[in-house]
Amino acid sequence: MKQVLIIAYYFPPSGGPGVQRVLHYVKYLPDFGWQPVVLTVENGDFPARDETLLAEIPADVPVVRTKIIEPYRLYRRLQGLPPNAPVDVNVLQKSSERQSWRSWLIQKVRETLFIPDARIGWFPFARRAALQLLRRYRIEALYTSAPPYTTAVIGLSVKRRSNIPWVAGFRDPWTGFLSAAQRWGLPAWIERRLEKAVLQNADAVECAWKGIVRDFRQKYPEIPEEKFVVIPNGFHPEISHPVPYQPNPVFTLRYAGSLYGRRDPQPLLRALEQLVQQRRIDPERFQLHIVGRVGEDVRRRLQLAPVPVAIEPYVPFRESVERLQSADALLLIVDDSPHSRDIVPGKLFEYLAVHRPIVAIGPPDSEVGAILEETQAGQIIAPDQIGSLADAIATLYHAWETGRMSERIAQIRTEAVQRYSRYRLTHRLAQVLDTVVAANRTAHSSS
Repeated sequence: MKQVLIIAYYFPPSGGPGVQRVLHYVKYLPDFGWQPVVLTVENGDFPARDETLLAEIPADVPVVRTKIIEPYRLYRRLQGLPPNAPVDVNVLQKSSERQSWRSWLIQKVRETLFIPDARIGWFPFARRAALQLLRRYRIEALYTSAPPYTTAVIGLSVKRRSNIPWVAGFRDPWTGFLSAAQRWGLPAWIERRLEKAVLQNADAVECAWKGIVRDFRQKYPEIPEEKFVVIPNGFHPEISHPVPYQPNPVFTLRYAGSLYGRRDPQPLLRALEQLVQQRRIDPERFQLHIVGRVGEDVRRRLQLAPVPVAIEPYVPFRESVERLQSADALLLIVDDSPHSRDIVPGKLFEYLAVHRPIVAIGPPDSEVGAILEETQAGQIIAPDQIGSLADAIATLYHAWETGRMSERIAQIRTEAVQRYSRYRLTHRLAQVLDTVVAANRTAHSSS
């Protein structure tokens, strides 16, 4: 069996959606002729932890964990945050929100010194370990998972030192993306040079959604289009058999995931207010339930909601799936940003797998909209179309109230949903690995 070295910062016991993509590659690649060896961090500063995911790592997969210099402990101290405060949900803000002078100064330090991101302290340890692992395990291919984009820079260095076939994976775009540092002058130039070098030197660039390819191609049209491959996020095959629907005593609209900054629930709150005023829903028979990490600014807005709101902290993956399965309908909020038409949240695929109707807030002419149309799993409404959003919620509420929700669920196209099984998607990655290794061998034999 061929060996592939996978370099990923987010790996169990890290929790959250970013972990699932790599974890399932590791689980299923052996079925397609590739044995993974994983290089990750020893004690990462993860936004969320899920110790239960450790049990999903196959026993025969070597996992090497190295040191990392993490700046976020100092960051929290300077910001006056508790030692375990999640940095992303309480610091990332909408562009319209004002920052304190301390936050502004720390942001400028981040934009100037931490290139490509705050995980660059992993670079020297990971590069050394990766080169050692190439020799120890007779590695035939390399796969890196970004963000953090430091993993791509590590892959670039390893590629240059070893000329090993390399697939650079991206779950989000890089420079200029909504969560990326907005750099100035020389730091911006350095990061763009790194980004371009990664795309030029990688044998293939694997992207989680089409918008990532568009972003890279617009910035670097000289990079051959055939180098890019889209492998979407997906769902755990074990949840591909939906649990039969059981209505809740009160209609439960459930959201799973982080909620902060540009992921704004304000359109939902306005739609609910309209529905209550028009008496189209009974607030005593309606509940908004959020499972995940919620920023303090969003939490304050939710306290003003016209219906009961329950907020449950981050729960392990399997418990999160159980929450989705027990909902009457599911809520998805696409980040409000210039990239919103292209963004496809990983959570969408778990929503699809559990077969519950989805109400999404975001641009209708978007990738999310196309997937919802393909699967007939729900609809997406623009944030400024409050009346349409209210209608969509009222329709689902009425289906629950009249006992006809099962009829709505039966309209979901199971065959279309199954295309997003992570098992099938891992097969596609294996094919990409086979292709780059074969091309590398051909190049060597002809030189």
